[in-house]
Amino acid sequence: MTDLSQMRVLIVDDVKINVDILVEALGDDYRISVAMDGESALKIVEQTPPDIILLDIMMPGIDGYEVCERLKSKTATRDIPVVFLTALSDEDNEAKGLALGAVDYITKPFSPAIVKARVKNHLELKQHKDHLENLVAKRTRELLLTQEISMECIGTLAEFRDPDTGGHIKRTQYYIKTLADQLKILPQFKEILNEETIDRIYKCAPLHDIGKVAIPDAILHKPGKLTKEEFDVMKTHTTHGYKVLLSGIKRLDTGAYLKCAAEIALTHHEKWDGSGYPQGLSGDNIPVEGRLMAIADVYDALVSKRVYKPPFPHSQAMAYILKGRGQHFDPDMVDVFKQHAEVFRAIAIEFADHHDEIKTLQC
Repeated sequence: MTDLSQMRVLIVDDVKINVDILVEALGDDYRISVAMDGESALKIVEQTPPDIILLDIMMPGIDGYEVCERLKSKTATRDIPVVFLTALSDEDNEAKGLALGAVDYITKPFSPAIVKARVKNHLELKQHKDHLENLVAKRTRELLLTQEISMECIGTLAEFRDPDTGGHIKRTQYYIKTLADQLKILPQFKEILNEETIDRIYKCAPLHDIGKVAIPDAILHKPGKLTKEEFDVMKTHTTHGYKVLLSGIKRLDTGAYLKCAAEIALTHHEKWDGSGYPQGLSGDNIPVEGRLMAIADVYDALVSKRVYKPPFPHSQAMAYILKGRGQHFDPDMVDVFKQHAEVFRAIAIEFADHHDEIKTLQC
């Protein structure tokens, strides 16, 4: 934690003798700044935020109450402790200051010993509070990173069952983010897609095919076309994935992330016209997560080498997506895909699994 002697104390008082007393009392222990009015105090805080403010109430121009109110209204300054300096002893005045967010009152005339003790106590409290907040923030970042890595690792385990698709997770993540970042500005999506939602979908995308762990190798790795019976089995990867993730929700009650992942796993093979699976959902009844993954997943399958096919050129994959507008895919999403198709191509090249894919995409 920061050495107390390095902490900054801002003294705000329009009476020089009061300032002199406070500087004399605190100058040897802290780094001191002085303002003789409220406007000057606010400028100092903006330029060099102090660790505590000793603030006179009755000043020319804006008074201490207004200075405090302005400080507490801004995220950058609301946590700076404010101690009012006042000759007022009325309980209503004290209550007003505390209601505005001040942490304490020091009444005039000042007792240097009391001033030193109060300032030291509040700086130590702030120091411990800041340390705790930094610790919580660090732990939160670690938890979120662990969660993100765990989802990616679990998703990768599913992809390991198909060795030709190592980059599939990374590519589909970036395809989805590209689409969502552009869609969020459209009126029909601005209430659905915000930065938090997009980040959640991006992080949950690796789990879209987790249900494939339940599909027999003979079907998953079959080099030729699947029979109807085999395809029916393959389609169950959506419900298997959903059930696995749903069980996690019930056990952990983690809310948004696993729910998002479960929606993607269940609905990424639904089609806009209702001809998809497993539920035959159509239009806006398909969650936005599933609609995003539908385009990302199909485009990637087309431009990637598979055990049953060579990689298709970008132009052919693009034509297929455009043909599916309003049938397989959300028409608004297809329009955005068309506008940013070259970004998709670049992502596919950057995270390609095979040289053949890069060569084909560059044609």
